[in-house]
Amino acid sequence: MTVSLGGIAALVASGGFFVLVLVLAVPILRARHTIDAATDALRDAANQTTPMLERVNTTIDNVNTALTQVHTTLDGVNMQLARIDTITENVSHVSANVANLSTVVSAAAANPLVKVAAFGYGVRKAAANRRREADEAEVREQIKQRRRRG
Repeated sequence: MTVSLGGIAALVASGGFFVLVLVLAVPILRARHTIDAATDALRDAANQTTPMLERVNTTIDNVNTALTQVHTTLDGVNMQLARIDTITENVSHVSANVANLSTVVSAAAANPLVKVAAFGYGVRKAAANRRREADEAEVREQIKQRRRRG
């Protein structure tokens, strides 16, 4: 068997290529493990992100529902406040009318009431004077009778 110089060169080249493939295989295998780990991490993140996003969407829907309810409640409160404003305005008008009416009644009734009160006082005073005079007359009569007897 004769080996030519070209055959030896091919054998050396193939051996060198084999060693080169072995040397490069180790980092490639490690890179594959790293890529597999990164793929698993991304898959886990995607698997966990989907439920979280669904919960976030559910929470946002619940918040939107609550905001709608608050808005509806505030509309009702505003409507009630408008009614209260109307009632307050009407009560203010009624109060002003009652104040005016009481002023008119007071002015109309004050003068006759003063006259009636003065008349009543005069009648009481006259009746008291009459009783006093009658009592004094009776006492004088008794004194006169005692003097006559005595």
